[in-house]
Formats: sequence, C-alpha cells, structure tokens
Amino acid sequence: MHVQLQQLRYFLAVVETRHFTQAADLLNVSQPTLSKQIHTLEQSLGAPLFERIRGAVALTVAGETLLPMAQRMVADADAAREAVQDIVGLRRGDVRLGATPSLCSSLVPEVLRTFRGENPDIQLYVIEGSSQDLIENLLAHTLDLALIVQPDQGVDPALTTTPVLRESLVVASAFDRLPPTTHGQIALSELEHIPLVMFRAGYDIRGVTLEACRQAGFTPKFAVEGGEMDAVLAFVEAGLGVALVPSMVLANRPLLRSTPLAPPGMRRTIALAHRKRSVLPHAAEALRTTLLAHVATEELPSGVRPL
Repeated sequence: MHVQLQQLRYFLAVVETRHFTQAADLLNVSQPTLSKQIHTLEQSLGAPLFERIRGAVALTVAGETLLPMAQRMVADADAAREAVQDIVGLRRGDVRLGATPSLCSSLVPEVLRTFRGENPDIQLYVIEGSSQDLIENLLAHTLDLALIVQPDQGVDPALTTTPVLRESLVVASAFDRLPPTTHGQIALSELEHIPLVMFRAGYDIRGVTLEACRQAGFTPKFAVEGGEMDAVLAFVEAGLGVALVPSMVLANRPLLRSTPLAPPGMRRTIALAHRKRSVLPHAAEALRTTLLAHVATEELPSGVRPL
C-alpha cells in the first residue's frame, strides 16, 4: 500500500467541504485531478472512502476510520516542515516584537542591539503601541512577542505572560527649573497645583495617572495634553510642566530631573507576552531568551528591578 501525503490533503478537503468541486476550488486544482487522486487513494486502501448522497458526499466506514489518522499524519508533516523552517529561520528569519512607547525608548534598544549582534541576519520588526493594542495584535497573530504593562485584571486566557521587571513611576521636571518640591520625594497630592504634561488618550500611563489623582481626591490640571512619550519629555524639558513617567525613560536625559513619589508610590509590572497555544518560532524564542538574560544580568536604572 502506497499512500501519498497529497492524497490525504485532498481527502481532508473533501471531508471539510463535503463536495468534490468545492474541495478542488479550495485546493486550487481541477476537479478531475482531485477525483483521480481520491480514486487512487481508494485503490491503495482497498475500500471506497465516500458515498454520494443527494448531491453531496458522506464518509463510508472506511473513510471514518481513515479520517483521524489522515488528520494526524498531515498535522505531523506540517509540524515537521515548520520545525525545519524555524531552524533555518534562526539564521535568516524574522521576529515581530511589540512594546509600549516607554519601553521602545528605554529597554528595547539595548536588548535589540545585543540580539542583533548575535543574530545579524534576523529581520526585526517592532510595533509600538498601548498594551491593549499589543495584546490585540498578539491575538491576531501579527506579533510573536510583546512587552506590555501587566494589567491588574490579567490578560486574555489565550495569552501567557512572564513578568520581567517592576518599575517605579517618578515625576519628571526640567533640570533648569525649580524642583516640584523642596523635599527629596513628592506626595501625589502636591501635583494638584502643578500643571501636568499629559499623554494622549489610550496611553497606559495616562489612565494610571488620572486614576491615581482621582483616588487622591483631585483632578489634575494639564499644561499640554496629547503627546507621545518623546513629545511629553520634550515638553517637560521646555519647562511647560511636569509629567508622571516610568523611571527608565529618564536614563540619559540630562535635561530632566527625576523626583520619586512619596510612599506608597506608584509602580507597574512589565511582562513579556505571547500566545499560549503557539510554539514560538526559534527566532522569537531566541529574542525572548536575550531579553530575559538582559533584564537578569544588566545594570538597570534606578527605580527598576528584575522579577
């Protein structure tokens, strides 16, 4: 008995559509070609696989017996092909990483520099967005990995997250202006009377800031509203106001002052997310390993600790 993998694919297409012509269209082959391959398969197995009923086709007992084995054989062949492609892909494949804007301007460049040095032929794609947007991109299979702010309520059950670091939020102010407080730390309530430079709607930090101010009993005043991370930091440097930002983004920003929040302060957990039921391609797994090693071994800015 000689059964070809292509014949099993044709068989499964007919099972899916319950129609020879529709199965041929699905596979982009002619209907006579598909019928001939099914007939050859039946001859090899020594039994008919389909019977025609009122213009459609149904599985015979032999067809029902073959179905789970055909599905398993095709799935195994596809998995083997993908595994081999992944091995090749580690040398010349691609990896799609998502990250929030604050991480794109702080952690991600250092990680990608290390990864690129070790894997120069891997094509890197980076998508910048809010944590919710990145989660949606993961679910839509347009990202392999994403660095997100882990929400208190958790993420979609189809995803798995690995907490990688814990980061404090600090008040950023222009270094050439008076500090926002005369103390080493600033109470959140003191921001009631200081104009804030506020991120655009949809930004993770915007929602966190507004909720913290609400719980402190006041509504903040905005000096400027609507910027991305780089714009917000530039507005603060220009002395337009102060901003509540992740501590990492102030590294290598000599024109900005960092003032810690008084206890209990504000912190956020950064997590690395990917789809739970998908095996990461080798290139993406290599990037994940590089990122986790970077966080565990490299010196992180003040206010940031690995998990």
